[in-house]
Amino acid sequence: MSGAPPSPPPLIRLTGVTKIYGHGQASMAALRGIDLDIGEGEFVAVMGPSGSGKSTCMNILGCLDTPTRGSYLFRGVSVEDLGRNQRAMLRRHYLGFVFQGFNLLNRTSALENVELPLIYRGLPAGQRRAAARKALAAVGLSDWEGHTPGELSGGQQQRVAIARAIVTEPAVLFADEPTGNLDTARSREIMELLTTLNREHGLTVVMVTHEPDMALYAKRTVHFVDGKVAADTNGEGG
Repeated sequence: MSGAPPSPPPLIRLTGVTKIYGHGQASMAALRGIDLDIGEGEFVAVMGPSGSGKSTCMNILGCLDTPTRGSYLFRGVSVEDLGRNQRAMLRRHYLGFVFQGFNLLNRTSALENVELPLIYRGLPAGQRRAAARKALAAVGLSDWEGHTPGELSGGQQQRVAIARAIVTEPAVLFADEPTGNLDTARSREIMELLTTLNREHGLTVVMVTHEPDMALYAKRTVHFVDGKVAADTNGEGG
């Protein structure tokens, strides 16, 4: 009688990840042997003081940097063994990014901003437009697709940025201080949107935040201190 089938690997697995900048006496260890698993469909908040290593870890997870030592597996694939072009393809097809400063093109409509990642994929204009409209609808901005960022509030701009991040249907959304430039009411709207995308659409969300009240929306919180994971706890969002 055969046993149960093996469980699939986590979406993300870091094992013994160390990141050292500089050489000799000028070297500095930003990460000191990180072990971290993130499963499909999780919502993880990453917290820690400045210099704790959380941003370095996010850069490695987002394939913007590589570990000095250790292993990064994405759906069982060894990311550190990929070439630069292969890592770029992984970012383009599987990862979405949202930043504190929105990073929208100022003279371009909301719809055109959301279409941008699909241009890089080479999709025909009709498919791009349809996908961008679907993404804007998902963030509640169907009626604002012709507006430029200057005609939108900060909360609306961040919604456009989230639509741009999800239009490629990524496996994971990395959000770096997504509410850092917003007031309390708009911050809650953005967190409720991320929660909806996570719970109703199964999108994995990994979010860096300095704000404990925003971290409460996550199902799990990972605290970094001095380049190590100091705590890994289930949150109220779970």
